[in-house]
Amino acid sequence: MLFLVLISLYTSRIVLQTLGIEDYGINNVVAGIISFLGFLTGSLSGASSRFITFSLGKGDLIHLKKTFGNIIAIHLLFAVVILILGETIGLWFVSTQLNIPPEREVAAFWVYQFSILTAIGSIVSMPYNAVIIAHEKMSAFAYLTIGDAILKLGAVFLLIYLPYDKLILYALFILCIQLFDFIVYITYCRRKFEETKSPGIKIDKPLFKEIFYYTGWTMNGNLAVFGYTQGLNILLNIFFNPAINAARGIAVQVQNIVNNFSINFQTAVNPQLTKSYAQEDYPRMHQLLISSSKFSVFLMFLICLPLSLEIDMVLKWWLGSYPAHSNSFLRLILITSILFCLANPIITSVHATGRIKRFQIIEGSMLLMIVPLSYVLLKYFNVPPESVFIVHILIELCTQYARIKIVLPMIEMKTNIYTKEVILPIGKVCISGTIIPVCLYLYLPQNTLTFFIIGIVCILSVTSCIYVFGCTERERNIITSKLRTTLKR
Repeated sequence: MLFLVLISLYTSRIVLQTLGIEDYGINNVVAGIISFLGFLTGSLSGASSRFITFSLGKGDLIHLKKTFGNIIAIHLLFAVVILILGETIGLWFVSTQLNIPPEREVAAFWVYQFSILTAIGSIVSMPYNAVIIAHEKMSAFAYLTIGDAILKLGAVFLLIYLPYDKLILYALFILCIQLFDFIVYITYCRRKFEETKSPGIKIDKPLFKEIFYYTGWTMNGNLAVFGYTQGLNILLNIFFNPAINAARGIAVQVQNIVNNFSINFQTAVNPQLTKSYAQEDYPRMHQLLISSSKFSVFLMFLICLPLSLEIDMVLKWWLGSYPAHSNSFLRLILITSILFCLANPIITSVHATGRIKRFQIIEGSMLLMIVPLSYVLLKYFNVPPESVFIVHILIELCTQYARIKIVLPMIEMKTNIYTKEVILPIGKVCISGTIIPVCLYLYLPQNTLTFFIIGIVCILSVTSCIYVFGCTERERNIITSKLRTTLKR
């Protein structure tokens, strides 16, 4: 995992230096337009994971094969939809609405075209990705992820030496890597998993309708997520300039790298949540929900606290020079990462039930308010760009409250238990673990020695608070026992 983080950080640095701030910002916002259509992709991914994992939990191979075949058919259908929307509405928006320097419009056009093909490649590979995760082959998933990161690093080095438009080449290389990933995924799955070997695609109308209906309702929530993600990016481009998009792009790059720690942890737990519900083992499901919520937040907080305090030093070492607002954007985005860790187990739990209509309507409607509220602030109140991230954080907190109220009764879990065993421990750890590091940050001079002191103090402070305030008596005994066993070796 650390190896992957180092590769990703170094790749981001070389990309920024090779493309330059303006082209980096253009790539971020133009490729982001097709990512906006990715709300379809997110819906398909969620449906694939849920139905494949649920079928595995039931242990019915025939039904599993039918499920996989119908999921493939739905993904191909939506790949065509992405192509049509991308070449009509999306292309019009890129050509007429974005703030792109005239001399870079041709490059932006080709970046957009390659991004459409990359998105289609991502869609058709998703069912195979979902199969690997559902079977809990995390080592294979990790190797494939590392291979993808190494290929992207190699592509960036090629950019330095090839005498062509580097922005266009970068988008082309990303497309080629996506196509290579698809070939690897499909080859691995067909060798390892029986359900992927069935010849042809046989449509089972009731099952197809069920998956399609489920996908349709998840689109509402995913439309909201991609709406505020790329919608905020577009707003920043319209009201400011590509340099602001570059600053946000850097912040999002770091966020994605940091998120990988919690995502990998939760990816291992998510199939167990769904299988526990399929087997009607609610006590185990509740315990998995509590543990994954709590410890993924603790892990994220352990990373985000020192990074937030020393972000200027980190950006200077990592990038040398960087766009204005990068540090403030990153601090705010890291808060949303912590909130995402808290939300994800709840979202996985409601998807396990399959009863998502009410949940998606309420969650999606609340999250969709981020963009219009941000627009009003930028348009009429002349606020700084950081304001859009503050709006995001406030609405995310309200949305999490709604998630808890909707989902916990569906899985027969009491709200007071969730509050006592998840919310209160997290609150105690985040408040108490912050005090000493923040005091040191405020009173010590900012230099290399202070950077290491604050990093060490953050680790000691947060881990101590996790042990004292964040763990139950049983969890403390397990930790103590493992430490004693380790020290005796």
